[in-house]
Amino acid sequence: MAYPADPLDASKTDKVPSVSDEKSYYEKNDVETAIGEVDSEEIILHDERDIATHVISVSDDPSLNPWTFRAFFIGIGLSAFGGVLAQIYYFKPQTVLVSLMFLAVVSYILGIFMETFIPQRGPLKWLNPGPYNKKENAFAVIMASAAANSALATEVLAVQRLYYNITPSAGASIFLLFSSQFLGYGIGGMMRSILLYPSKMLYPTVLPLISMFDALYEGGQAAKRKLRMFYMVFCAIFVWEIFPEWIFPLLTGFSIFCLANPNSAAFSRVFGGSNGNEGLGLLSICFDWQYISGGVNPMAIPLKAQVSNFIGYILCMVVFVGVYYNNIWKAENFPFLSQLLYYENGTQYNQTLILNSNFEVDPTLLAEQGLPYYSSTWVINLLVTNLGLAATFTHLLLWNFDDLRSAWRWATPERLKKSWQNFNWKFWQNDGMREVDANEDELDPHYREMLKYPDAPNSWYFVTFLISVVVALVVIYETKSTLPWWGFLIAVLLATVSILFFGALYAITGLGFIIQPFVQMIGGFLHPGMPMANMYFAQLLLRDLKIAQYAKLPPRAAFTAQVLGTLIGAVLNFIMMNSIIDNEREILLSIQGTNIWSGQQPQQYNSQAIAWGGLGHQLFSAGQRYQWVPWAYVLGLFVPIPFWVAHRFWPKLHLDYLYTPVIAYFIGWLCVGINSSILSYFTVAFVSQWWLRTRYPGWFAKYNYIIGAALDGGTQVMVFILSFAVQGAGGTSSSLPKLVGSRSERELRPLCNPRVVTYFI
Repeated sequence: MAYPADPLDASKTDKVPSVSDEKSYYEKNDVETAIGEVDSEEIILHDERDIATHVISVSDDPSLNPWTFRAFFIGIGLSAFGGVLAQIYYFKPQTVLVSLMFLAVVSYILGIFMETFIPQRGPLKWLNPGPYNKKENAFAVIMASAAANSALATEVLAVQRLYYNITPSAGASIFLLFSSQFLGYGIGGMMRSILLYPSKMLYPTVLPLISMFDALYEGGQAAKRKLRMFYMVFCAIFVWEIFPEWIFPLLTGFSIFCLANPNSAAFSRVFGGSNGNEGLGLLSICFDWQYISGGVNPMAIPLKAQVSNFIGYILCMVVFVGVYYNNIWKAENFPFLSQLLYYENGTQYNQTLILNSNFEVDPTLLAEQGLPYYSSTWVINLLVTNLGLAATFTHLLLWNFDDLRSAWRWATPERLKKSWQNFNWKFWQNDGMREVDANEDELDPHYREMLKYPDAPNSWYFVTFLISVVVALVVIYETKSTLPWWGFLIAVLLATVSILFFGALYAITGLGFIIQPFVQMIGGFLHPGMPMANMYFAQLLLRDLKIAQYAKLPPRAAFTAQVLGTLIGAVLNFIMMNSIIDNEREILLSIQGTNIWSGQQPQQYNSQAIAWGGLGHQLFSAGQRYQWVPWAYVLGLFVPIPFWVAHRFWPKLHLDYLYTPVIAYFIGWLCVGINSSILSYFTVAFVSQWWLRTRYPGWFAKYNYIIGAALDGGTQVMVFILSFAVQGAGGTSSSLPKLVGSRSERELRPLCNPRVVTYFI
């Protein structure tokens, strides 16, 4: 009998674990305890290999063909949809991502539709080669996933247009997008033996997706019930989202405290949050799933990570309020929440007045204007981000040393020498067949199944990387970025090392951090006085190749899907970015934005580029105003140690249940955007991952992730429609007449929306 990875996940067994199974498991862990009768056997999975072989299917059907017109058609269509939606979300007041599970379910529905209605005989039979299979679905999802992320370089282009009135040519801009994305593919692809193939590299965040694939293609009544649930939830949230997104925006954030005292600035800072940068959203209630699930679906993240996240959230409110009302860094001179730069009197800093014609900081002009200030809450965000990044190293060494040791075995001289000797420079002649002993006990079972397919060899990824480097070097000079060639190469090296370590962290634990602040800090000290150069210090991404391995999608099909998705997504990112900036420029430049559009992300990128790239030594060096921001990298190395030592002496405290990097990182979580969704987010998270998971494990295993995908899917489709129909993404916007709960963009003010109260009077 195959057991699930979690005693509460019965999706892969014929027998649903009883409550007694949960009790025995959680009593051993002494953290989450379910209540019930003891009448069944104990189920325990000990390591990542057990999870990877018991939660999801290891078997493979080589007859399934992903190279079909249907897979390309659906993949390209979803890539276009995801690329447009990702760029729209980039300019939203809260960071929102396109759900991978949503793309997977939509791909499945479209595939079944084409399978059902396209004739399998006659001249169109090649359009429908038979049942829509798992590998076609995985192919389409990987292609759409590559497109459904706002290309990193769009930040650079958006900031150039918004703050420097520089508009590079369309050709240079698009090639910049291509090179920035393919650099990540090249480096990530060459790290497959480290970050992809071993069983230790579990990638927990993709397990729900693969489990859903297994459920969708198993057939039977259980799958039909899941799909029926998906359709009902999808339609319900699709209709509902019209209200908070357009008709009744008050539903974005409702605070009883704000209604009781709407004119208090102090109440606004603590309890407000339904407008961008308004407040911390304490005890506010949000009914808009777009913001509840904006960064990550609360129904998918494991409870262990949610607990650390919640502790960080509580500390965030305490620290932010304490810093502001103690006037640290002259906090009361500036807005409570903001990522912009300011003069000491609180007016917005005009960065163009300190730059010469080459976009370098001029010391004479700087002396006239004075050094800029950050809002103090943004300084805290920078500080704790650095704290969390540094804590990651120590935390992994203390709690996951064996995992790291097994993951870094490649770095021996013998293995490096062998890799170099086997490297094939004539990449076009490589047949892709790997010389690996399939009977090796330590070989990952999923990887063993993939050995029958020709690989996309390292030489393919190296050539991709090399071409991207050459194109990037040409583009940074063509766009007058002020970044020298050697600075670019150092940036690539730093990003590579960071991805190697933080990629291992994400693969093992499912927790990922943004490494951009670290790279920007190093870049600022390497290239002082060059803020435009600093923007090209972008992080590189490792894509979803683990999905292909788990779904047994041939490696060359995965490579093709990623390349096509990246090309489509980058072009559409560029087009949408220009359209939104042309039509919403004033809102994007404003501090607060609206509940529809916000420039918080380009504002953040620009302010960091100025501060680190142009004024890094003046603001962050030892003895300077914000010296503790870089010092946090040193302090962060020591943060996990007290928890580890205490756990060694008092193991019953279960301090091993905490992720110290997550706690530190999320102390700065509420620094920007709409924060009214936090209470709703954690309510959904704990109901899903604790109450349902421990009390109703069978229901949780069958429906939790399907409902999460449906909520994301219905919301994102409606947001996509409204963005073009009424919110200005297509060129013009329209609003409803002033009604109870609605609000005109021109009327937006802080202080918990006092105008709403007048509507009720």
